[in-house]
Amino acid sequence: MQLHIPRALRAGDRLAAVSLSWGGPGVFPQQYALGKRQLEAEFGVELVAMPNALRAANWLAQNPSARADDLMQAFADPNIAGVVSTIGGDDSIRLLPFLDFDVLRANPKVFLGYSDSTITHLACLRAGVRSYYGPSIMAGFGERGGLLPFMVDSVRATLFEPQPQWTLPENEGVWSTDVVDWDIPIAGSPTRPREQPTQWQWLQGRGEVRGHLLGGCMDSLNELPGTPLWPTLDQWQDAVLFMETSEEAPPPDRLLRFIRSLDAMGVLRRLNGILLGRPGGCRPEQFADYDRALLRGVRDEAGLAMPLVTHLDFGHTDPMWVLPVGATIAIDCDAQQLRLCEPSTGPSD
Repeated sequence: MQLHIPRALRAGDRLAAVSLSWGGPGVFPQQYALGKRQLEAEFGVELVAMPNALRAANWLAQNPSARADDLMQAFADPNIAGVVSTIGGDDSIRLLPFLDFDVLRANPKVFLGYSDSTITHLACLRAGVRSYYGPSIMAGFGERGGLLPFMVDSVRATLFEPQPQWTLPENEGVWSTDVVDWDIPIAGSPTRPREQPTQWQWLQGRGEVRGHLLGGCMDSLNELPGTPLWPTLDQWQDAVLFMETSEEAPPPDRLLRFIRSLDAMGVLRRLNGILLGRPGGCRPEQFADYDRALLRGVRDEAGLAMPLVTHLDFGHTDPMWVLPVGATIAIDCDAQQLRLCEPSTGPSD
């Protein structure tokens, strides 16, 4: 997939904070401040809030055009090297009438976020710009108890020090999908409960296949068919769909129905593989239900043998990878490895 590749970030860069959906910073300013502080300290960058990013949540809910203005201003500003979502939400789709794709196309730069940021990732795709599915300021960089090294390493390897090839590591440490109570003061706040390591599940597939990464949060993807942001069938051709579910823990049946919808639209049979993130808001004993739903939709109903890999470290789980949208990934079913086959970002100078 031919996309403009943003330059790599470096220490000293100014990054823009944008609130494109829920106005989380206005509700929990201490959580935003924690994420800002930890992001700046770890990577030596300066995080600058765009004019409306810290406004009250109710005001932002009533003014989607202002949220879009922040995004456009951040991309157009030559002094801003990258853009980071403060948090997700559920109504980024309302920004669509106010987006200027020419501005995005003319000013390719790193955009980082997950969850409802899926909408903005596909706006970048339509503009022909690579974006990066990964942590947000309040969730990810705002981890209480300090940044998780697995996530830090992924941010560094994809956004700051891109490698010609990079094997996505399997998290052998603890993880969490629990939702933190941000009402609790940060001073003395306990860290979230940690779960013990889980194994990736290689549900089916043989040999090695390659494709370009395309996807996001299923909850947001479900809103997009029929809109200008839904990828074309040509863009879906030979893609590897990466997909995850929100902290609301949509039931496995919803995953099955989404797979059926992809098949009905002619998308499913164009894919080279599917990667499923660790289900958000779920206990490990529930994960197998999502695996069964995926297998039923792809193998049993559609009769497809494409690689399916699940329980992966992206989406509504911490720590998480950064996935570069549009980059080529290799799924090696025999070696049970996932490998990014190109640098995620361009030269930093």
